Amino acid sequence: MVRTPQQKKQQSERKEGGAPQGKGPNLWVQLVAAFIIFLLLSAGYSLVQQYFSQQSESVPLSQIVSDINAGKVTSIEVSGDTVTATYSDKSTKTSHKETGTPLTQTLSDYGVASSSLAHVQMTVSDEGGLRFWALTLIPIIVPLLFLFGLVWYLSRQMRGAGMQAFTFGRSLARLTSPEDQNQRVTFADVAGAREAKEELTEIVDFLKNPKKFIQIGARIPKGVLLMGAPGTGKTLLARAVAGEAGVPFFSISGSEFVEMFVGVGASRVRDLFTTAKRGSPAIIFLDEIDAVGRVRGTGVGGGNDEREQTLNQILVEMDGFEPSEKVIVMAATNRPDVLDPALVRPGRFDRRVVIDLPDRRDREEILRTHSRSKPLGPDVNFAVIAERTPGFSGADLANLMNEGAILAARENRKEIAQFDLIRSIEKVMLGPERRSHVLNPKEKHITAYHEAGHALVASVLEYADPVHKVSIISRGRAAGYTLKLPLEDKKMQSRKEFLDDIAVSLGGYIAEKTVFDDITTGASNDLQVLTALARDMVTRYGMSEKIGTMVYEPGQGRTLFGAGVEGGEQSQETAAVIDAEVKRIIDGAYKRADAVLKKHRKVLDAIAGKLVEVETIERDEFEKILIANGITPKKKEGIEHAPLA
Repeated sequence: MVRTPQQKKQQSERKEGGAPQGKGPNLWVQLVAAFIIFLLLSAGYSLVQQYFSQQSESVPLSQIVSDINAGKVTSIEVSGDTVTATYSDKSTKTSHKETGTPLTQTLSDYGVASSSLAHVQMTVSDEGGLRFWALTLIPIIVPLLFLFGLVWYLSRQMRGAGMQAFTFGRSLARLTSPEDQNQRVTFADVAGAREAKEELTEIVDFLKNPKKFIQIGARIPKGVLLMGAPGTGKTLLARAVAGEAGVPFFSISGSEFVEMFVGVGASRVRDLFTTAKRGSPAIIFLDEIDAVGRVRGTGVGGGNDEREQTLNQILVEMDGFEPSEKVIVMAATNRPDVLDPALVRPGRFDRRVVIDLPDRRDREEILRTHSRSKPLGPDVNFAVIAERTPGFSGADLANLMNEGAILAARENRKEIAQFDLIRSIEKVMLGPERRSHVLNPKEKHITAYHEAGHALVASVLEYADPVHKVSIISRGRAAGYTLKLPLEDKKMQSRKEFLDDIAVSLGGYIAEKTVFDDITTGASNDLQVLTALARDMVTRYGMSEKIGTMVYEPGQGRTLFGAGVEGGEQSQETAAVIDAEVKRIIDGAYKRADAVLKKHRKVLDAIAGKLVEVETIERDEFEKILIANGITPKKKEGIEHAPLA
């Protein structure tokens, strides 16, 4: 059975955290790279030198003399002590003569006749030319230049690392300038959250016209704390305030203050507030402030804990504001219960703005906002989508529209249809279909009766939410699911609704046991959810006549070695009474669900048989089965539900 996000929220709390990660250049990697480059240059020079040296063969001078006498040599070039002889076949040979002795005298001493030299062209070149000096100096200069370059590069890197040490305490806040129209956000871009926008309009008015408030003696709040569930638009609202007021917007996450070095976080806080004061009027936005603003004195981290020092600096900076500085601090969190009391006292975060999950009208407005750049088909009805998404946050709805666009593009269509958005609801809630997860015939029958049990009990009990869809196609980790949604948005749930929810959760378990005289592991999640709900009824909501109005909800506790440490808040006798009450509530719901399934066994078989045949039953077809067997479907008074696309 599938519960809406609003129902899941009552069973668990979301915990988030993060730490910035950084990486710098590796000195050893650079040294190895430099050494490899040096080897490549040396090898290249050796190849070039070898190439030039192989252009001519080196022979004794006597060999050249013999070739001259034989008439094979056509020309001779003398460069210093080097003698280069060119032969009639265009080949060359080199040799060396005595230093300071002319070549003609040397050849004469070797017995070369003057008649033999008459046919040989002799030239003498200057040995101090560019080529001589280049070949002489390059082997010396190139390695030296390379070494100097390597030393300069390494010193530059080390100097940069030294400068980073001095800038380590600089703020990491990202600045959104009011002149940047591409990143500018206004209240027109924020759908829903009407009350929150009304509260924040005063902040915008103060930033635009502070004299109006100061002249009458009013003091604008120094801090605004945005509280709400994840994805409700806290960051977007903060950016909209800056966009409406046309002031600089400095945004930073609470986790970006904390480093392994003590004092870095406090230094970054000082730098952030100093920068914002220079650009006032301005807004400082601290996202996920619970990362540094948790209650102090828990005994974890000691007195020199970096997080506590960062929080102390934030408290000092917020308390040191002057009325004329016109810098407003905005912060966002989904865990306001863990914040330090000194942080949320008047004079720091004076105003608290609660951003609730959007209601039906807000959801429709959010869907329209996220569909501005998407081509929609003529059958798209956002009112129907908003009706079927209770408990969805703004981020969930944005994801829904995106998934609908992806589904349409995957099927090579140019417009988004209503059917795409209907499928996206289930994809966002449960995950994609797993059609490769094929059940064998026996498991398919068990799953069909399990989901039929959920759907039948939900349709018969008065206070249970109506069923919108039943399927035995696997999604996510569920082999099948029953999608039931309330007829209208609810902020509170009654005791009777809780009892019916527990009975509905037991419907699949009882159906398996009744039909197959056995039980499977498919009901494990249902049992966990209903047990937690029954315990909350007894310990948190005062819905047990025997326990009464006493609340035995455990405190937040502390974390030790990764596990929660909570002190016992009741005696063993009271704990036994609580366990007995939880069991009594579950047993009562079991009897009610069992009675429904036994009374309407024919309907149970009909629903299960249809599921085995078609695998998915939509709301219209499901209600036809109920009406055919004498069960009246649930409808909101005066409003008929919209059919599926």
